[in-house]
Amino acid sequence: MRIVVVGGTGLIGKKLVTKLHDLGHEAVPASPSSGVNAVTGAGLAEVLKNTDVVVDVANSPSFEDGPVLEFFERSTRNLLAAEAVAGVSHHVALSIVGADRVPDSGYMRAKVAQEKLIQSAGVPHTILRATQFFEFIGGITAQFPADGNMIRVSPALIQPILSDDVVAALVDVALASPVNGIVDVAGPQPFRFEEIIRQFLSTTQDTRQVVADLDARYFGAKLNDQALVPRGKSKLGKTRFEEWLGCSTLAACK
Repeated sequence: MRIVVVGGTGLIGKKLVTKLHDLGHEAVPASPSSGVNAVTGAGLAEVLKNTDVVVDVANSPSFEDGPVLEFFERSTRNLLAAEAVAGVSHHVALSIVGADRVPDSGYMRAKVAQEKLIQSAGVPHTILRATQFFEFIGGITAQFPADGNMIRVSPALIQPILSDDVVAALVDVALASPVNGIVDVAGPQPFRFEEIIRQFLSTTQDTRQVVADLDARYFGAKLNDQALVPRGKSKLGKTRFEEWLGCSTLAACK
């Protein structure tokens, strides 16, 4: 099977291309560095020739409200139009669990706009929504407000997942028939933000104190317990957060 991975040079894209190759598929990474730019449309017609599946894991270079919305809308429109011409039989997109439940976030609004374009385009599709990655916990911690030796974090629930487990779910989805809907994938266990950040800081020998604060915002958005965790039936990753923390380099466990 020929599978084009848009955003194939990023964290998820590289791993996905490798995994698909290992399974015997023709996996083609597509990104501006390879001459394919979904935002401008450059290179799409050529790379999509004889392609069965497109997996879009590309991310915006800017998280500001206007640019991120423009990125996802333009790239998705161009991809779907080129896929229709090329006869692609399955469009897979990586999105975020709870994207439609955090309207205060411009990034989440942009992901919802992307999903709506996919759902209305007519190309058979599957949207895989994933929770936040273990690898991003440091960045998530850094965006919460610090007050001296104290970090104020939202007390909401989070159910993060290892990026390798997201890749495994993407492989399953890409090789299956389109569901023409949304599939959720999350880590095996939920945490309160203060709990998981305390674990992360302790492991990294960071002595700052963590305090739950209802007013602390997550990338500008106020959260509740249902915002970032899956609802109902969902795929679950195999790797627990404690296992990942136990890796000596704080990289993905092998």
